Amino acid sequence: MAKIKDYIPRLAESSLKRKLKSSGCVIVSGPKFCGKSTLCEQFAKSVTTLKTSNDIELANADPASALVGENPHLVDEWQKAPEIWNLIKDDLDKDYQFGKYILTGSTTPVDPKMIQNSAAGRITPLLLRPFSLFESKESTGAISLLGLFDKNYKFTSTYGQHNPISLTDIAHIVCRGGWPIAVKADKEAALDVTENYYNGLFTVEDESDEFAEFLKNKNIELLKMILKSFARNISTEAKNTSMIDDILESGERSTLDDDTFLSYKKTLEDLFIIYDMPAWNLNLRTSVAVRSASTHHFIDTSIATAALGIKPADLLNDLNSFGFFFEDMAVRDLSIYAESFNGELKHYRDSKGLEVDAILKLTNGEYGAIEIKIASDKNIKDGISSLNKFEKKMKENGLKTPAFKMILTSHGSSKKVGDIYIVPISMLGL
Repeated sequence: MAKIKDYIPRLAESSLKRKLKSSGCVIVSGPKFCGKSTLCEQFAKSVTTLKTSNDIELANADPASALVGENPHLVDEWQKAPEIWNLIKDDLDKDYQFGKYILTGSTTPVDPKMIQNSAAGRITPLLLRPFSLFESKESTGAISLLGLFDKNYKFTSTYGQHNPISLTDIAHIVCRGGWPIAVKADKEAALDVTENYYNGLFTVEDESDEFAEFLKNKNIELLKMILKSFARNISTEAKNTSMIDDILESGERSTLDDDTFLSYKKTLEDLFIIYDMPAWNLNLRTSVAVRSASTHHFIDTSIATAALGIKPADLLNDLNSFGFFFEDMAVRDLSIYAESFNGELKHYRDSKGLEVDAILKLTNGEYGAIEIKIASDKNIKDGISSLNKFEKKMKENGLKTPAFKMILTSHGSSKKVGDIYIVPISMLGL
């Protein structure tokens, strides 16, 4: 296949390569316009796209026709003809080959019951997020996240040097997001591109649109209300009941029951708009009482700022709120980096209120503890205190201590304070 001329390399390439070598089919999921098709076309030798009504009708009438082509064969937006899943599973049962198929999808299947088989061991998932700062060339990548696990890692200190990425720049990047079309746009137009993207999220102009079935029989205004409540509670452990109260107190709705809230929340999750980052479970016999509540995050922070009508100037005028949105963007980048080397990202909070924003765990059991802060003397001191208390608690309870401790900041210099790394997000990479 002809390759796209302006293709921007993705860290997910390594994950996709690895999975194609160990699985018969890889399903690449993620939000609209995050670059799934573009990524997968770099690896596919033939493609079936399900974008028009006729394409979808044909694939549902004759699913086997969607699988014709040289391998790896890509089926773009496969969930519009769910029977494709079962055909691939059956085909791999009969003739198993690594890297035979690639599927992409901007939603989960509308009716999961139509997927009759789990296809465990045959079809493996890969979540694609929008660009990280390293991928969009807004981070130098001078400091390796994976390298910090190495005790002999040569850390790059830039203390006293000018960092060209300012807090104002970070505010713009948070609101613009990592969408390929916004990243490639001129800075003056980028925010408009993202706003247009948000405004089109819940507008269905064509029944072949992948969101059409999900939004059928849904109250779009209520969906937006719930999305806004998640945006107001971004990077927190807010309970569903609190968000329901938040919506009712706005006066825009007089009633909202738990089942309806959960149904609409699931729709937002199925559309890859929001997700919950799980708590780190020590999974050991210990006296440390860990809270199990997840933290609420967006696949890209720009959806949250767009939902609330927040502009870069608004973030700069309210640094406390800015901190929650920055944390969400940092979690996006950390997740992208972690997934590229098969790591896991979770958060920690115990019954005493001690918390760590992100725990990055490797498959060998090593982990790093990360606090995420808008750079200021006070915030960095608070982050150092939290990390040291966390490490002390692990030691006192005979638990494994972190391989590294890091404060991921919005801007400024990289440096080391004791054994804690201070790293601006514009210097972090793989």
